[in-house]
Amino acid sequence: MRILALVPGGIGDQILFFPTLDDLKQTYPEAEIDVVVEPRAAAAYRVSKSIHSVIPFDFKGRNSLADYGNLLGTLRDREYKIALALGQKWTVGFLLWLTGTPVRVGYSGGGDRFLTHPSPLNKNQYAAVMYHDLLKGLNITTPCPDLAVSVPASDLDWADAERQRLGIGNGGYVLIHGGSSQLAKEKGIDKIYPVENWQGIIQEFVRRSPDLPMVVVQGPDDEEFVQTLVRANLNLKVTTPGDIGKLTAMIAGASLMLCTDSAPMHLAVAVKTYMLALFGPTEPKLLLPQSDRFMGIKSLNGKMADIDPTTVVEKIWAGQPA
Repeated sequence: MRILALVPGGIGDQILFFPTLDDLKQTYPEAEIDVVVEPRAAAAYRVSKSIHSVIPFDFKGRNSLADYGNLLGTLRDREYKIALALGQKWTVGFLLWLTGTPVRVGYSGGGDRFLTHPSPLNKNQYAAVMYHDLLKGLNITTPCPDLAVSVPASDLDWADAERQRLGIGNGGYVLIHGGSSQLAKEKGIDKIYPVENWQGIIQEFVRRSPDLPMVVVQGPDDEEFVQTLVRANLNLKVTTPGDIGKLTAMIAGASLMLCTDSAPMHLAVAVKTYMLALFGPTEPKLLLPQSDRFMGIKSLNGKMADIDPTTVVEKIWAGQPA
């Protein structure tokens, strides 16, 4: 038996969809579950425990009829019994219909006429739960499970060696992920916290807890950001995980992670690392589960830069969720 899921969006969206995939696998343990995702998000499935294969397709790209034809041919050849899709566009439901899949699940809305099992859409809840509601179309009504990941053993070994290299061994550390992605800059999405504000947080953290190591993650777009922080604090340690598995392993070993609204935030939730995330225009309650382990601070005016570093530090020491 084969099951198909069409999951547009970035890495964060894929991680939030993991509980839905995990429950599908729990319900149909013998099934092979494939996902169709944008190429930029395919890396997320390095830490998924329920997926058989990943089919890359740029949903938002300028695709020709030939591109859609190739995708459709691939999907039809695999003879799926069940297909699920995020989104309400009629084109998604139409694509599922064209695959010939007998059971087609999606949200109620514009694509209903091509679905066999529409599910209600409730946007006023934690996104992972909203995604999990798709399974109601299959009469799966169990509560949404917690986010969970499966990290390859080689990535865990890398993280152990990396902590030794950084001189922190098996002790605790604070991990900082600035989230300064090029995509966010290009799209004008306010998810970037100014480097000078991060400097203020680090300085106050060092003053209050001088013996706790602080480690900053350097991603592909973060070199300037990281070097600016290091120049202001020479004791700041830098790690450069090569993939999402290694990043997850470093997050799992941290005592606390400080980050923005980003994919690493969801990874911290999955590995249950204490975490404080900063939000600009987005609502923390829609992207974080209710838990004392995960705190969110939302800008009062929707602008990341206006979150006072002092507010962040006080929130950490108070230990109270927003």
